[in-house]
Amino acid sequence: MVLDKLSDNFKNILNKISSSNKVDRVLIEEVSKEIQKALLNADVNVRLVLELTKNIKSRALKEEIKGLNKKEQLITLIYEELSKFLGDKKEFELKEGQNKILLVGLYGQGKTTTAAKLGDYFKKRGKKVALISLDVWRPAAYEQLKQLGESIEVDVYGDPNKESPIVIYEKYEDKLKDYDVVIIDSAGRDSLTDELVEEIEEINNRVNPTDTFLVIGADVGQNAGKQAKAFRDSLNITGIIITKLDGTGKGGGALSACSYVNAPVRFIGTGEKIEDLERFNSERFVSQLLGMGDISSLLEKAQLAIDEEKAQDLGYKLLKGSFDLDDLYEQLKSMKKMGSISKLLKLIPGMGNLNIDQSQLSVQEQKLDRWKYAMDSMTKYEKKNPDCIDMSRIKRISLGSGVSIEEIRELLKNYKRTKKMMKALKNMNPDNLQNMDMKSMMKLAKRKGFKF
Repeated sequence: MVLDKLSDNFKNILNKISSSNKVDRVLIEEVSKEIQKALLNADVNVRLVLELTKNIKSRALKEEIKGLNKKEQLITLIYEELSKFLGDKKEFELKEGQNKILLVGLYGQGKTTTAAKLGDYFKKRGKKVALISLDVWRPAAYEQLKQLGESIEVDVYGDPNKESPIVIYEKYEDKLKDYDVVIIDSAGRDSLTDELVEEIEEINNRVNPTDTFLVIGADVGQNAGKQAKAFRDSLNITGIIITKLDGTGKGGGALSACSYVNAPVRFIGTGEKIEDLERFNSERFVSQLLGMGDISSLLEKAQLAIDEEKAQDLGYKLLKGSFDLDDLYEQLKSMKKMGSISKLLKLIPGMGNLNIDQSQLSVQEQKLDRWKYAMDSMTKYEKKNPDCIDMSRIKRISLGSGVSIEEIRELLKNYKRTKKMMKALKNMNPDNLQNMDMKSMMKLAKRKGFKF
């Protein structure tokens, strides 16, 4: 996966700092060189890499941070400088009134899919969303957007018979006024030709978007800088969306594009599914990159996946100690909505540093499905009173579901562990977790197994 190697390199750098006897000029120089090597191997621009490491060295030799030892201080400086390198640490927020978001970029960067992902993202947050296709060059561009829009139940506009994007926009302009967010999918080319520049400038002037996002793939490499500069010279780029972060590219070129357009990364695409889009926060992203997790993203995923009324009911049951297999079943469904186990583990402080076998995680995800089959074969009474499930009941459930006796026994053990863990977690305050600063995050990571 993109950036996995970069993340591994940074984890090794942090381990080197942690295991060193002292932090002195020699260690700072060595760490700076390793950071340079890691970033250059990830296709980050040389000039930007040298500027970044220069800042780290300068601050490490001069500054002192109260409450942190030398090792923690150096790690904090690396974290802060990497966060600044990736742009504005503030997350994207919609503006007051109607928001019109124009997506621009070359062919093959994922604009159309990203338009649908953005539509799904804002719809889930209570906004009335419309998508409109102004791509009159790529065959079936409108049909693709229409199919994606139907899958997320969002209105889609466009006309494959029109030859002008301006004519298409003006045809639906009055209808679009009824929406909170309008996402505009524009055409691309293999390269930024004069023809494309003229077209997107015309669209930009007519639509007058509140934001213009450059969509760029993580596999673009060093060409990302040229692409970003070319679009910057023609448009007021207010943000970048990086796609294909689930692929095999190096990713550093796309990440450093924000420096070329003087605009922050706003969203990142982390997979092929519609829900695989995350609002970008440089501090949280770097925290994941360094293996320190991202509690805020984990909590947001959980809030979206779990129905608020069901969550309140579950909380009440936990307090009463009446957590049953029906509740576990709902929990398993919510976990599936949140994404793969491997992605979720990276959001938990300290877990990103554990060398967990991906094949084992895949097996565990398959177990979740089989456990659900087993629960479908249980009676209501058994699900409400799991302690009553003896061997004779297990055999009946096994025959009815096709799930082995061993797997059902493992399910019951997991239920007991989960119930115990939920009782232990019921007094934790999510707000405290969500508002962690770097210093607090490092302390939590320590408790989870990462040593400084």
